[in-house]
Amino acid sequence: MSDEFILIKEVALKNNCPECFSKEGLRLAFKQRFIETKLYKSITAEIKHEIICKTCKSDIYPVQWTDDIERVVEYQKKAFTPKKASSYLKKASWIIMAIIGIAILAIVTLILYPKL
Repeated sequence: MSDEFILIKEVALKNNCPECFSKEGLRLAFKQRFIETKLYKSITAEIKHEIICKTCKSDIYPVQWTDDIERVVEYQKKAFTPKKASSYLKKASWIIMAIIGIAILAIVTLILYPKL
């Protein structure tokens, strides 16, 4: 089973980095949770965002945000449209459901027509 957050959108910010004060490195990344098992794949509605500075290679946590960064993040959160939450059954799950369906059909047939 794999449970990970995949990158949906990355936005370059023009604000100064609180660590290195560079105007070129800040990136706001939006990630959505993706689950994959042997039976299904699923994109959930769970979203997270993070700010990383590519110049100094550091994570910028909300306590470090300036008012300008906070305003830009709020704007980008409103403008962001996540992928629709969905699930996809894999071939293995369809085979298991078919086997269960055939078994139920056989049991019902044996109960209704015991002398066949």
